[in-house]
Amino acid sequence: MKKLIQFTLASGAALALAACGSSDDASAEAEAESVEMPANEAMEDVTEEPVMDESLEDAPAPAPVTEEEATSAADDAEDVIAAAEAASAELDQVMEAAETVSEVAE
Repeated sequence: MKKLIQFTLASGAALALAACGSSDDASAEAEAESVEMPANEAMEDVTEEPVMDESLEDAPAPAPVTEEEATSAADDAEDVIAAAEAASAELDQVMEAAETVSEVAE
């Protein structure tokens, strides 16, 4: 458990330091380096309309779900939500610790 806490604190500190970058011109718009052209420009010359995939017309209907299966799925979803909220709370603690480390480092 100690190693996990140390790792999360170190990761949080690294992220906090990485976020301390500077920009001389705040009005400059950020652009992704991997995007070669905006999607609107890429789609300007496309005149065709989307068409329905005919192979899906004969697709079987989804199987009916029983109330027991639906309840079980809902319970599983609640467990996932609780785990996500716990992870979010832990992340908040790590970020607070990283801010403290960053303040001390200054």
